[in-house]
Amino acid sequence: MTVGHLVNPVLPGFHPDPSIVRVGPDYYLATSSFEWFPGVPVHHSTDLVDWRLVGHALDRPVLPDLRGVPDSGGVWAPSLTYHDGAFWLVYSVVRGIERPYKDLDNYLVTAPDVTGPWSEPVYLNSSGFDPSLFFDDDGRAWLLNVQWDHRAGHPAFGGIVLQEYDPRRRALVGEPRVVLRHDELVEGPNLYRRDGWYLLMLAEGGTGWNHGIAVARARALTGPWEWDPAGPLLTTRDDETQPLQKAGHGELVSTPDGEWYLAHLASRPLTTPEGRRCVLGRETCLQRIEWTADGWPRLAGGGHHPRLTVPAPAAARAARPAPRGPVRDDFDGTRLGPEWVAPRVPVEESWLTLTARPGWLRLHGRQSPRSLFDQSLVARRLTTTRVEFTTRLDHRPRHFSQLAGLVCWYDTGTHYYLRSTHVAGRGRVLGLLIADAGAHTEPADAELDTADWPELYLRARFEDTELRFLASPDGTDWHPVGPALDATRLSDDYGPKLRFTGAFVGLCVQDLGGTRRPADFAWFEERPLD
Repeated sequence: MTVGHLVNPVLPGFHPDPSIVRVGPDYYLATSSFEWFPGVPVHHSTDLVDWRLVGHALDRPVLPDLRGVPDSGGVWAPSLTYHDGAFWLVYSVVRGIERPYKDLDNYLVTAPDVTGPWSEPVYLNSSGFDPSLFFDDDGRAWLLNVQWDHRAGHPAFGGIVLQEYDPRRRALVGEPRVVLRHDELVEGPNLYRRDGWYLLMLAEGGTGWNHGIAVARARALTGPWEWDPAGPLLTTRDDETQPLQKAGHGELVSTPDGEWYLAHLASRPLTTPEGRRCVLGRETCLQRIEWTADGWPRLAGGGHHPRLTVPAPAAARAARPAPRGPVRDDFDGTRLGPEWVAPRVPVEESWLTLTARPGWLRLHGRQSPRSLFDQSLVARRLTTTRVEFTTRLDHRPRHFSQLAGLVCWYDTGTHYYLRSTHVAGRGRVLGLLIADAGAHTEPADAELDTADWPELYLRARFEDTELRFLASPDGTDWHPVGPALDATRLSDDYGPKLRFTGAFVGLCVQDLGGTRRPADFAWFEERPLD
């Protein structure tokens, strides 16, 4: 970090759709979690420079039940607000994304503290995603969200819907009304009140390379709305050389000293022969905001391109970066740290334990890597493309249906898995399982016989666009397993389907025969290469 500046992204790796709020001297950032559990990670900062993960807002099965949601479904675009001594969080749970429909529900939870306990969810509506809650100066509360239109011949993004929410009745009241439509695709609505104007900030152009942020304003909540005559507040759609691409979906926050910042998402692409791909997914960035004399927000320094280095708030000018979090987990506690997440289901003692063999993480084998229900997999976000991950595995399979190992994961259809299993006549064998946009291969020429290895050490090494797996019997003598793989396939930009998350590296165990045979991991280590 440059002294007096913050460096983007402030939350590297998969942290899309940031929602930011300040309470006194404290800032909180909530981001989308999609199919990963627990949902909605929340980060805290006192200076906008250094951020720390303090927990997840949706950390109980009822908040929400994600079993069976599709890849890139689940919890979309949470919006965090503070009002009347409480935190308010609205979010979508998306259970179906096959065209032309979006099967989803919108919910509200509240808490006296950002770390909880969070209330039982209040159902709001199902008309579209990206809800946000706005408290007006008169104390009334309003819900905004995208209206989804499945009808042929109609724009799928059918406008921004506004409806009043009654906190006492814990329900929406009155009739919803469409308050804004736009020729360009718009979503992610957020309302602000400033100098007699209602400002409506919108994500524009979809979540890909055409992404941006547009701003409209009106004297009344219901409009009429006028668009900022200067065009988008933020975008990189006009310049593919910018280091931060796909910039959009933002929210504003002010400091105690009256400075303004914009939290937004962006991606850092790698160049491949097939085009640009963003292995780290959509990340959270901050930009400094200034205001024109007639009340429009602008990026400080001019233009509409996001900057990698941004002046920090005045109160943080002497700040130093916080110590980096642990790069090695020795599994010597009684519960996993908040950096670990699981697809769709909460971590429970029935399938993950740190106490059955103290100092080891034990996973009981369950369903396959393709399952949308009960996998035994825990993972951490990939936050840099030059890094290696290493673990020590104790796995004694008795059948081909029992697998365990180190996985580099995008979703159920695309992942690379260095797994131990059993082959009749050979015993324990180490090899690769490759899921490539739905295709499944287990290359026979990438196998190592490990029945006589005293231990199994597994390693995944990311070198920008390439991923290599290695294995060792002692942690010193390393053997490659298979060829160099295309790491960029672990990205939103690969494959035929819409994808919205990012790459993870994790540990998993399967027992497809249902005997729940376990495997143990002694530690998990992350080591940057640069």
